[in-house]
Amino acid sequence: MSKLDYYKILGIDKNSTDKEIKTAYKKLAIKFHPDKNLGDKNCELKFKEIKEAYETLIDHKKRNLYDKYGHSAFEENQESYDQNFSYNFNSGFGDIFGDIFGDFFNNKNKNNKKKENIFYSLEITFEESIKGVEKSIKVLINDTCFVCNGKGSKDGSFPITCPTCKGSGKMQIKQGFFIIQQICSNCNGNKKIIKNPCKKCNGSGECEVEKILNIKIPSGINNGDQINLSKFNLDNIYIKIFVKNHSIFKREKDDLYCDVPINFSIASLGGEICIPTFDGKIKIKIPKETQSGKLLKIKGKGVYNHRNYNQGDLICKIIVETPINLNDYQKKLIYEFGKSLSDSQNISSNNYKFKSFIDSIKKFF
Repeated sequence: MSKLDYYKILGIDKNSTDKEIKTAYKKLAIKFHPDKNLGDKNCELKFKEIKEAYETLIDHKKRNLYDKYGHSAFEENQESYDQNFSYNFNSGFGDIFGDIFGDFFNNKNKNNKKKENIFYSLEITFEESIKGVEKSIKVLINDTCFVCNGKGSKDGSFPITCPTCKGSGKMQIKQGFFIIQQICSNCNGNKKIIKNPCKKCNGSGECEVEKILNIKIPSGINNGDQINLSKFNLDNIYIKIFVKNHSIFKREKDDLYCDVPINFSIASLGGEICIPTFDGKIKIKIPKETQSGKLLKIKGKGVYNHRNYNQGDLICKIIVETPINLNDYQKKLIYEFGKSLSDSQNISSNNYKFKSFIDSIKKFF
């Protein structure tokens, strides 16, 4: 398969200066770099072509050979060059990019290892979830080893300069015309090696320790919400919140729901009753002739949402209670009252649902 012209790949002409070559390469390399186009094979191949063209044209000897003989000047070394691209993009490329772009790619590659997320559970009361609270929690974190004070070596011994890379943290491998720069395999890029590692941390300089952290739980947090501990520089640790059930209230989004029992007298004639809220007791008016199951909304007495600054409502479901344990006098009054409601003249005006039910039965039969 014939190769594209190196000058065309970089979008330059044969009279381009080194500065123009570097500028063109930088622009294309950023656009097609595999780290920005994960899983895109076309971009990976394009990036390979761009890098190959750049490394040929930026080297004056190789450029002269290419201008005279074209791609045939490098055919004998092509196999070794292709093998260069079989290794991980995060190893050698960062060093080449660093020469042109500074530390943009190098820093990314050095810190490429992402810590695994850790989750802890924390149970709080319903009221604490509404008002917010501060809690203490124990977590295990990697901290400076207290035995070696982070040196990684035993007492009295010190890390030595890596003999393989001479303290550079990098290795150069020659393949044909090309020199590939990679992380030193002996010290893993750390520039030093530890001959007598600390037994506690095995030379890493870090060990697992238990810490007690004071976590601020914001008001309005919901069951299942997670709090990231980034403020403690622990970006990979999350606290998952579990909220206990409440004996009176239930939550739906930012609204609170509760059942409010009232007696028959208040349901019929109306009146005022006291109900609990998380801000204290309040009085609400019950309209006359209130039926069991009616919902009364009290604005602004629900949950304050710390994310969207929305204040929910309190929804009260009215439950009309049937009186029990009546004495003889009360029974007589209820009987007389019921008798008055059963009067044919009063059925239509006092018991509209009952009358509708009776009329339906008559039609049914």
